[in-house]
Amino acid sequence: MAYFNLKPSNLVIAGRPVHYAWVIVAVGAVMRLFSSSFRSSSSILIPRLVDSFGWSYGAVGLGFSIQWIVSGMFGPTAGWLGDRYGVRWTMRLGAVLFIVGMVLTGFMRELWQFYLFFGVILSAAMGIFQVPLTAAVTLWFRKHLGTGMGLLQSSQGIGPLIAVPVMLLIIHLFGGGLDGLRAAFWIPGLVGGAVILMMVRFFYNEPAQIGMRPLGAPEDEPITAVQTGAIARVRTKVFLKQAQRTAAFWNLIGIHFWGCAGHAIILVYLVAMAEDEGVGAGVAAGAFVTLSVTSTITRFAVPVVADRMGSKGAMAVCFFLQTAPIALLFFAHDAWQFYLFAVLFGIGFGGEMSAFPIINRQYYGGKAPIGTTYGYQMMGAGVGMATGALIGGQLRDWTGDFDATMALSLVLSLVGVISIIMLPSTKKELLPNWEDQLPEETRTAPASSPAGGD
Repeated sequence: MAYFNLKPSNLVIAGRPVHYAWVIVAVGAVMRLFSSSFRSSSSILIPRLVDSFGWSYGAVGLGFSIQWIVSGMFGPTAGWLGDRYGVRWTMRLGAVLFIVGMVLTGFMRELWQFYLFFGVILSAAMGIFQVPLTAAVTLWFRKHLGTGMGLLQSSQGIGPLIAVPVMLLIIHLFGGGLDGLRAAFWIPGLVGGAVILMMVRFFYNEPAQIGMRPLGAPEDEPITAVQTGAIARVRTKVFLKQAQRTAAFWNLIGIHFWGCAGHAIILVYLVAMAEDEGVGAGVAAGAFVTLSVTSTITRFAVPVVADRMGSKGAMAVCFFLQTAPIALLFFAHDAWQFYLFAVLFGIGFGGEMSAFPIINRQYYGGKAPIGTTYGYQMMGAGVGMATGALIGGQLRDWTGDFDATMALSLVLSLVGVISIIMLPSTKKELLPNWEDQLPEETRTAPASSPAGGD
């Protein structure tokens, strides 16, 4: 065996064979890091936007709401694009939208421009890098999906650790104020977009595209490409129609809504909450970074646990851990109290969303085109994020403090806990025979069940 072989279908590094599924995870993690980290970390800029343009918290919160609504509503379309035309093509579109959105946001002068550039264009890119990218990674694994998905999801938690200091440094280097604010969008947008376009070259839609089987698939399983072209169109249509007949399909959309509405309030307004209590801007931003770093642990761990033991229980625990720490905010006045909250909340928040790709595979099997289905769930997430950001900001404007905003976050997350309890067990697939409704030429070989046990 060669010491090095960089051919994707026969990859060897330091004399050891490496399945290309792990390269897909690494490439996806880098794209996710650059596409979402600077956009999600822009919540640290909320006080700067208020100061620089004179906009209210409610007006800025509406911009975040528009962003999450558009990305959510675009989720099913993004998933369909990935299922129908392949992820590589869709990723290129996402990279272009990311660059355009970030650069134009840096040029904004009016509130409507913030809503259009940040709220619409940039959010469409977010939808692409959240939905088809995640669904595509699941296609590369028959075993170790939890580890692969954990590595992918944890990149989003690591992102703010890099993005927040970079944004603050850029603002400082450009003299603060409006010039620094503009540069904080321009530089990450151009650099991040270039990196994403470069990484797309190493991403393949599915193992069959390079003559491989998923990691852990039987050696005698036929290699069949099913993720692009007319076959993909038929498979997606037939599967989605059957999935929509299951109660879990609709409940998962709702769970994403409740959970994201609850944590959106924290993600968008935590820095402002701390600054309202007299905590310095840099220290307050540090609390947000602490939350993100802590969430990285559970972003990795929860998919692994969910893959091996079942997603329902893992999700329920994480939702509860996202809910309970909110009570601490009602008594937080000093920096250490906000940091304590950030650690505790980050544990639950990190695992709350990361198990969704796993539970889709456990409910619907390893061969189902779940991009569109996952897109509908991300639609619930987007609308939920929008609801939390919008109402949270309005409550702050109406009441003059964040008490009502924090109470809303607690209630929304608690409803998510109750909704998870109503999910069916993941011990068996919900649609084990969905391919029976397909024409013979569009079916795949039987695959071992990926279901976990709860």
